[in-house]
Amino acid sequence: MTRQYPVVYEWSGKNFAGYAPDVPGCMATAKSLPQMREMLKGALESHLQWMSDDGDPIPDASDTVTVDMEPDAEFPQPRGYYVIVERLNIVERLNIAMPKAKAEKAPKPTLTKAKQITAKRRVMQAA
Repeated sequence: MTRQYPVVYEWSGKNFAGYAPDVPGCMATAKSLPQMREMLKGALESHLQWMSDDGDPIPDASDTVTVDMEPDAEFPQPRGYYVIVERLNIVERLNIAMPKAKAEKAPKPTLTKAKQITAKRRVMQAA
């Protein structure tokens, strides 16, 4: 199932901060807008997965977002401040539990040849 959550990105003069108004406590920061989109999408997916794992209800995505752009003397906006509002597609994942007996028989992940070579190079460089 895919949901479209509205998200808000704010440029603060040095980096972007992003949050999803429908999911309290879910936020991220990044240096660029493309990184911000990626970081917030990951944060939203993880946050919703944790809520699902804990048995908490998953919040519905709202149709509208209100962003307060009024000047605030206590928290002045930096020069060049702006806000972007868009929707992120979030795909809900299902966790499937495997019986312990089958889990023990499952093959263990092994390092690929490329990863082993990379590890050897690091050792050589350190020596």
